[in-house]
Amino acid sequence: MSSSTDLQTHIGTPTEPHHQSHEHTHPSDRSYIVIAVILAVITALEVGTYVFEDWFEDAGTGVLIATLFPMMIAKFAIVCGWFMHLKYDNPIFRRIFVFGLVLATAVYMAVMTSMQLFG
Repeated sequence: MSSSTDLQTHIGTPTEPHHQSHEHTHPSDRSYIVIAVILAVITALEVGTYVFEDWFEDAGTGVLIATLFPMMIAKFAIVCGWFMHLKYDNPIFRRIFVFGLVLATAVYMAVMTSMQLFG
């Protein structure tokens, strides 16, 4: 007859608690401040497109979208990666968020194209 210690070994009891196996170093306060400043700069650039509204009106909606989309994607990636800690999580979660971003972009582009808003 085996002892209870042998039984636990065969069952596969983890040697450390579950929460310890998924620990990671959190970014410092300075990192969060740097990220906040980067997000503020990107947001200021997005809002700044309305300052140059006449220029974008002459250039067309396509130029405006080509300017705003990369900024939107960068902000999405920064917020998901740093503030939602996807950078440290299981890669499946990152894939789900990227799929959602790609799907939303495709739907937006399809709607914009069907309504002939490019041009």
